Formats: sequence, C-alpha cells, structure tokens
Amino acid sequence: MKRRTLLKTGATAAFAAALGAPLRAQDGPMKVGFVYVGPINDGGWTQHHHHSAKEMVEHFGDAVELVYQESVPEGPDAERVMTQMCLQGCQIIFTTSFGFMDPTINVAAKFPDVVFEHATGYKTADNVSVYSARFYEGRAIQGHLAGKMTQSNKVGYIASVPIPEVVRGINSAFIHARKVNPDVEFKIIWIFEWLNPAKEADAAKALIEQGCDVVLQHTDSTAPHAAAKEAGGVYTFGQAADMAEFAPMPRISSIIDNWAPYYIDRVQAVMDGTWESVNTWQGIGEGMVGIGEISSAVPDDVKAEAEAMRDAIAAGEYHPFTGPLTDQSGTEFLAEGEVADDGLLAGMNFYVEGIEGDIPS
Repeated sequence: MKRRTLLKTGATAAFAAALGAPLRAQDGPMKVGFVYVGPINDGGWTQHHHHSAKEMVEHFGDAVELVYQESVPEGPDAERVMTQMCLQGCQIIFTTSFGFMDPTINVAAKFPDVVFEHATGYKTADNVSVYSARFYEGRAIQGHLAGKMTQSNKVGYIASVPIPEVVRGINSAFIHARKVNPDVEFKIIWIFEWLNPAKEADAAKALIEQGCDVVLQHTDSTAPHAAAKEAGGVYTFGQAADMAEFAPMPRISSIIDNWAPYYIDRVQAVMDGTWESVNTWQGIGEGMVGIGEISSAVPDDVKAEAEAMRDAIAAGEYHPFTGPLTDQSGTEFLAEGEVADDGLLAGMNFYVEGIEGDIPS
C-alpha cells in the first residue's frame, strides 16, 4: 500500500516549542514533503508537480511516505508549513514555486539535517538545491506556431509574475513569432499571480476583445482556454500540462512539465547518502520540458517546422536566444551567431526589440 499524508494546517504549541530542535531518527518509510502554491487539481503547474510526486511514490513504493500541502500562499504561511513538515519528520522537502525561495532558505537554516529542493529559484545553501526547466525552449516553439496561425497578427500573452523566468518566455515566444511573421504584435496582460482563474479568464477576454486570435499564457489554470472556446476562433496552448481536453480547438499544443525523474533521482540520493546541493536547469533534451501533441488544427507543413525546431533544440543544434538580437531600446545584446549564456538568461529583465510596453516593477 502506498503511503500519502496531507499535512494538517495550524501550528500547535508543541510544534512551536520544538522549533529548531534536532530531528530524531524515524522508523518506517522516509517522509518526502511537497509544498504547492496552488490546488492539486488546478489543471496545470501544481497538478503536474503533484502527478510527478505520485510517480515518485509509485517508484519507491512503501519506502517513502508523501506529505504535502496545497494552496500555500507565498509568504510567512509557507515558512510555517515547511516548519511543520520538518517537525513531522520529513527528510527532504520540495518547495514548488518561486515565491517560496526566502521561506525555504529561512527554514533550511533552522533544520540543517533536512534537505530542501526549491523550484525556479536561485538561492542555495548546504542543504538547499534549486531546480527549474528551460521553459523558454517550449515558448520558442509556441511562438513559431502562434506567428504562423494568427490571422489578425495580434497574439495575446497572459503573464503571471514579473520575474526573469516569465520575461524570458515572452521574449522567446515573440522572437520566434516575428521570425515567421514580421507583422505580428504581442499584447501582454500581467495578472501578478500564478493562479487566479477569474483574472486569467478576464485577461483572455480582454485580449480577444483587442483582436488577438492566439492567446499564450504563463499562468496555471485552464480558464483562458474556456474563454477562448466560448469566443470561438481563438487558439491557445496548454501550460505546464497538456490541457488536451480543449484540443483540437482552441488548444493546439502545449508545454508539459515532467518533474518525476528529478524527484526520483533526488529522493534516491537522500536514501543513498549522496545528496549534494546542486543547481539544475534542464530542457527538452533532458525531458524536463515536453511539447504536447500538435493538433490537427495546425497545417502539416507548420507542424513539421515546429517539430523540427523541437528536435534541433533537443539535440543542442539550435538555441532560442541566438544573435543577432537587440533589446527594446535597440541595443544589441547578442551579436550575429552568439548564443546567450545562462547568466544572461537567468537575469533577463528586459523585453526584446518589437515588444511594446514596460515590464512592471
């Protein structure tokens, strides 16, 4: 029988009194914690993390017990949840949203015998690793498809939180849309949240009203797809999950997150006593970023072009940020044939030339 525990919320006096105390050795299965920013049925980001966590449990069987808490706000409440997991005996905790970064570092300092894995962040410690996927690789393919499929030459983009990860994705999609359609425009709406179905739906409707017939998103729910389906004649892309229930129209492809191999590898490292703090950033080639089936709504020649790009990225033969590229001010930041290094990508806080508007602070 596979073991799974939903962490009870509400700190107790016993937890508070034990804060910072060394953990006692646990008998039985190793407890593995997951902290989720959204609900496990959001249809996207959190659901796929949880699906991957369950694959990890299936792999190890009764050797592990899954402890998780969903819908944890990014802030002090996250620190409380992580503390509870430590006191409950978790030996490794995966914190799966950018805004969990500082809470992860803070709790890790209090519990040096627990190891932490933080998704999409950049702060590490002796007992804190970071991991992320090269989503911008998938955005390049989406941009190509969007540029080819739009009839209005207006592409909408629902953006979540203004951090380099999201800005990179917008730039990558725009670069590749413009390559195949020089007349394309991007209309960007920021909602300042990862998951808010009402805001996502409103943003999609606003973009459609502005004439966008393709809508991309870096938000977690399927609400934009429902809005596009209701409007009719609007293409969308699955985000973090395939969202295939909306195919072949409006969803025409997707970026799919596959975290399970990483989770299995890192839990195994704890079991083996070989865990070390690492910084992992993987993409299509390693399988962490998947490209969902391109639906029948896409012409065969366009589908073939997108699949060729996918395969070239996977093989390391093409990089989505290859010069010449200029920023919004017209200043070249990559010369002809030059490829962006990870430092440039990790700190990308500017739009490329051709995108209108400002990145909110």
